[in-house]
Amino acid sequence: RGGPGAAGAVKRRPRSASSCGSRAVVAMDPRREAGLLPLLLVLPLASAGLSGYFGTKSRYEEVNPYLVSDPLSLGPGAGGSLPASCTPLQLRAVLRHGTRYPTAGQIRRLGELHARLLRRAAGAAACPAAAALAEWPMWYEESLDGRLAPQGRRDMEQLARRMAARFPALFAARRRLALASSSKHRCLQSGAAFRRGLGPTLDFGGDEVEVEVNDSLMRFFDHCAKFVALVEENDAAMCQVNAFKEGPEMKKVLEKVASALCLPVEELNADLVQVAFLTCSYELAIKNVTSPWCSLFTEEDAKVLEYLNDLKQYWKRGYGYDINSRSSCVLFQDIFQHLDQAVEESKSSKPISSPLIVQVGHAETLQPLLALMGYFKDDEPLLANNYARQAQRKFRSGRIVPYAANLVFVLYHCDRVNASQEEYQVQLLLNEKLLAFHHSNETSSTYTDLKEYYKDILENCHFKEECELPKVNVTAVDEL
Repeated sequence: RGGPGAAGAVKRRPRSASSCGSRAVVAMDPRREAGLLPLLLVLPLASAGLSGYFGTKSRYEEVNPYLVSDPLSLGPGAGGSLPASCTPLQLRAVLRHGTRYPTAGQIRRLGELHARLLRRAAGAAACPAAAALAEWPMWYEESLDGRLAPQGRRDMEQLARRMAARFPALFAARRRLALASSSKHRCLQSGAAFRRGLGPTLDFGGDEVEVEVNDSLMRFFDHCAKFVALVEENDAAMCQVNAFKEGPEMKKVLEKVASALCLPVEELNADLVQVAFLTCSYELAIKNVTSPWCSLFTEEDAKVLEYLNDLKQYWKRGYGYDINSRSSCVLFQDIFQHLDQAVEESKSSKPISSPLIVQVGHAETLQPLLALMGYFKDDEPLLANNYARQAQRKFRSGRIVPYAANLVFVLYHCDRVNASQEEYQVQLLLNEKLLAFHHSNETSSTYTDLKEYYKDILENCHFKEECELPKVNVTAVDEL
């Protein structure tokens, strides 16, 4: 079943939460430990109200509120926990692109909803919300289709300046910068903006350093036939998402929005309501304004819509199916191959050939990689029918992969150590905050211990084999 028709062969009608929940739980990867270390990422909301619930459409400032007043601040406790005798050898950063415009599909749906309100505007005198939104200028055009916004360029330039300030030895003049990106325009532009942010003082071979396109690493999901057929293009894989759209929490939000807009509830659906909510998020992220679309929602509504977004991320990019994260092992292994090379060069007293490796991808690049590493895993899977129980969940996509999200591996060489295996150490930062390692609950690890902890993935995850479509004729959910 590996031919062009494979994706179509596994399509199924969406089922209710009860009919898909039991199998979905079995599909979870039992090999990963359920526990998650306390991380340094739970922060107060940058502003009261809705902005903390925009999921993957969140501003980077939501996870680092201090940047609102000072975009170049390194934040509280910027210093690391390694001794002064440790020198950084290599930095490997995987970035999500900066703030972007909506996709063409989202813009079309917004246009459809706005046009509906315009048609009703004549009789909307008794409906102030509908009247206000009918007057709102629909300025989004389909040609913007997910492109990088001016704020997205600023996101990247400022991130580059903060990174250089945090690791001045690595970003010193005449150090080589290897810059790679997915083929998407917003990622290429983000890479160029990151380079600009480093300024002319750093000699990286001229101002216009070449950005290498590397979709095999930054869009590994496109190259994984099993993921594409059984998850990306398979309605049954989104069973929990579809069930939540029809569930009591979304129904309540739908009725409230329909009432506010003086529309019959049957004229709205979860997708249209989500577009209205995301328009609120885009206006804040792109223009830094509170859109009239925000007035349709309360904080409780926002929590429900955030959960809808997180459900989709969980089942499509996170822990819902093992292939989601396993497909990222090609990137994970590449990271460690470069770290290995730097260690070998250091041991041979050679200059480090790749001291700075910066790669720009997507939320869909980072989320599976973090799941592969075991981060933000809840004891209970996210399901359509456990919204209330997941109020304190760890898996909140807006806290993990907002615009300009970044995962950074830093390899150090340490002098004056007690044992040879302590000579090379690693730190991990997510969105510029130290992340505790699973195996130690510490924010630094010997490179030896880290490799040992992830030994199974480094040695036994083979992208080609993992991503082959199963030959036997089984249903998608059974296979997953």
